[in-house]
Amino acid sequence: MTTTVDPGHVPDLTGPAPRFRQAGLAFGCDWNPEQWDRATWREDARLMREAGVDLVAVNVFGWSQLEPRPGHYQFDDLDAVMDLMAEAGVRVNLGTGTASTPPWLTTRHPEVLPVAIDGTTRWPGGRQAWCPSSPVYRERSLALVEAVADRYAQHPALALWHVSNELGCHNALCWCDVSARAFRRWLADRYGDVETLNDAWGTSFWSQRYGDFSEVLPPRATVSTRNPGQVLDFHRFGSDELLGQLQAETAVLRARSDVPVTTNFMVTDHIRNLDYWSWAPHVDVVANDHYLDQRLADPTTELAFCADLTRGLAGGEPWLLMEHSTGAVNWQPVNLAKGPGEMVRNSLTHVARGADAVCFFQWRASRQGAEKFHSALVPHAGTDSRQWRDVVDLGATLDRLDEVAGSRVVADVALVFGWEAWWAADGDNRPSTAVHYRAQVLDAYRALRAQGVTVDVVSPADSLEGYRLAVVPSLYLVSDVDAAHLDDFVRRGGTALVTFWSGIADERDAVRLGGYPGAYRDLLGVRVEEFAPVLPGATLTLDDGSHARLWSERSTVLDAQVLARFADGPSAGEAALTRREVGPGRAWYLATSLDEDAWADLAARLCADAGVTTDPDLASAGVERVVRAGQGATWTFYINHGATDVTVPAEGLELVTDTVVADQLLVPARAVRVLREETAR
Repeated sequence: MTTTVDPGHVPDLTGPAPRFRQAGLAFGCDWNPEQWDRATWREDARLMREAGVDLVAVNVFGWSQLEPRPGHYQFDDLDAVMDLMAEAGVRVNLGTGTASTPPWLTTRHPEVLPVAIDGTTRWPGGRQAWCPSSPVYRERSLALVEAVADRYAQHPALALWHVSNELGCHNALCWCDVSARAFRRWLADRYGDVETLNDAWGTSFWSQRYGDFSEVLPPRATVSTRNPGQVLDFHRFGSDELLGQLQAETAVLRARSDVPVTTNFMVTDHIRNLDYWSWAPHVDVVANDHYLDQRLADPTTELAFCADLTRGLAGGEPWLLMEHSTGAVNWQPVNLAKGPGEMVRNSLTHVARGADAVCFFQWRASRQGAEKFHSALVPHAGTDSRQWRDVVDLGATLDRLDEVAGSRVVADVALVFGWEAWWAADGDNRPSTAVHYRAQVLDAYRALRAQGVTVDVVSPADSLEGYRLAVVPSLYLVSDVDAAHLDDFVRRGGTALVTFWSGIADERDAVRLGGYPGAYRDLLGVRVEEFAPVLPGATLTLDDGSHARLWSERSTVLDAQVLARFADGPSAGEAALTRREVGPGRAWYLATSLDEDAWADLAARLCADAGVTTDPDLASAGVERVVRAGQGATWTFYINHGATDVTVPAEGLELVTDTVVADQLLVPARAVRVLREETAR
């Protein structure tokens, strides 16, 4: 067996990327025909036409079907599937099939299997039973990609290449000896010599100083706290290893085809090991999987945030929702069914926030296997079901919204979010384990959403030019270069809010000396001398009557106006909220974690200070308002999550019902309306 791509090499993919082209919004799903007989395939094609499905992902988990024995490929079934889709007029998002290893590979090469932090092996029987650093896996997977690409690069049904599936969902970090060797190479490339590594990790602490890279191990389970710099770099390494797999498969595909390449990201609350800011430039179109997480207190806010973050990864361009669910999933403790209209609201929330495709896992609910109770477009009950009728209605609605495709979301507020800050901020031995980075981000986002404000989620490395307001919640780790973007933004006239636990450490996770909040101290005009967190459940009162929790600080206000002080708690009398004028701009600092009402009040003040238009009354009625703009028109999405009809002043064409609106638009309870308004070209 040979492969044209060195499995240990991460290719440099340069040149213009092919664009994913489609007429209108795509409506699609994962289709797994290998689970069904050929008579069912024909029925599936007919039903896809009935529902309006025009994009299907196939061969996502096809390795053992395509290569039942090493080097022996069987394409008859996949040939028939591709031909059937071409005949039906359904475009194919063709998987490379590398997501899960076939049994023969791990039987012959058990060294491919991943190893957990405690040194125990994780065995086959689930999915993703492979180490991201395994050269054997890389070689065999690329051979499969070559075979698939050679076979189907010119097939008329092919619209998009789908690399692997949810890379790193289960195997983002591996602590095996193969990974250890790869980690050492990664460190040598990053730091050049072991003395620089020692400096970066602060190895003078606890006698950890290394004399040679060969002495370095992954941060496996220890009897005490692990080195935080080592843990942070291991996260970076793990993300880069899986990015290397994406790049290697992409190189094979690009050598044989000009069809665009993507993979499905997992921008969601519970997946944190992959830095998608570094991944996004390596796909031709950003795609995301998102499932409503009913374990959260406010799952619709998390859905909206993830959609906005995915749009940020796409640089504001349209993106693809590769997977979500028609109803219940199968992997939460209690898998709640979606209520009336909820599937449509979820779907169109993603469209409102930039998605040009709405796809589901999966087409037909499985009879067997680990996901047999996961909802699908065709449920176990068949087509004589409410769920199927809702699917057909959604397909028709998306057809009526086709003209929205290609437009961009309008936002003048930016929220700064970083995966590296997430990894470091939630590390061991921090001031309070009750403070979680992602929760602080969502608190800030929820407050802005409660004002009816649309938010762009941006990287710490992004310029903030063009925004009126920037919010930086608990960005514990930030480089000096990235921190300077906020300083420039404020000095050019912007309004910024920085919250506690921000700017503390540099990119090595080394604390900035001289007082917190470190990187932002001079901009904010506040010098924090000591953190004073409080126990979970304790309430803090501010002297303006608002309430807070979790955190307080003891500080010196150097050059800022104090807007509120702690009235009680361990920091009574100290500044809780400040504002500093910096030329034409304003820099606010929040030294605690506000409750929901106080956060909403602060968001209203910030928006007023920045000149951002708000609509809190509409938001309090349970209605999201999001605008997409394109050539000659805007499309305003009104998404009513509430149980009461809402009327808004409007004029234009309502696309969901194809109704001309002259004065007022009725948005029924639990429904969505989309208003097109003509603009000057």
